[in-house]
Amino acid sequence: MTLDRRSFLLGTGLTALGLVGCAKKATPESSGATGGTTTAASIPADENPRSCRPSDSLKALKDGNARFAAAWEKKNSANTPQERAQVMSNLWLDNCFLPASVLSEGQAPWATVLTCADSRLAPEWIFDAAPSDLFVIRSAGNTAFDDAIASMEFGVLALKTPLIMVMGHSACGAVKAAQGDELPTPLLTELVKPIRAAIQPGQDVETATKANASYAAKQLTARSEVIKDAVDNGTLQIVVGYFDIGSGKVTIV
Repeated sequence: MTLDRRSFLLGTGLTALGLVGCAKKATPESSGATGGTTTAASIPADENPRSCRPSDSLKALKDGNARFAAAWEKKNSANTPQERAQVMSNLWLDNCFLPASVLSEGQAPWATVLTCADSRLAPEWIFDAAPSDLFVIRSAGNTAFDDAIASMEFGVLALKTPLIMVMGHSACGAVKAAQGDELPTPLLTELVKPIRAAIQPGQDVETATKANASYAAKQLTARSEVIKDAVDNGTLQIVVGYFDIGSGKVTIV
């Protein structure tokens, strides 16, 4: 029986089936089928918040996005909202889901994503990731603002997150605003200042967006000794990504 996304999120499917624990694909603890689950009795006694960490965080992001992009493409060719929902509900079947008893102990996200507040972006969807997988920081224009850097320092020091992705996206409104003239409020003007510092006159939106994300990524090590030291000693990797809304694909810049 396939557990659809809505049933999972509402908890009704788990209640009806009596399922808890990790849903994994091709692992000793799972059934071996996509979306296989473990019972409460089979949850390892030593399971902890780090149990779902992949060995290669960047590969895990790429693989998750490949699954999302495939579903996104099928969704785009569906004819009705119901058909589109059914296609997208097939995501999250290959992920590791920890029980609340483990998650209550703490968190151990395996990637940090600094991205835009745009409503068309949802990192857990875009990377087909489970709750507790990603440490997400969002603001219009995905700039390296002070609180974002402080949050990432916490991720490095306390959570030992091994990867940071700064991700821009197609049709970014904040970048378009930065390319324009006067903005309606002083705070919006402040918001786009770092974007204006990152882009050049005459750039198209895609080029400017990638330049802005790259600039933000460089600011992380320039402004934080904690982040710089982690990169220098090899415990942290920083990459720049670009999400295309049309295709659903994330490319590394």
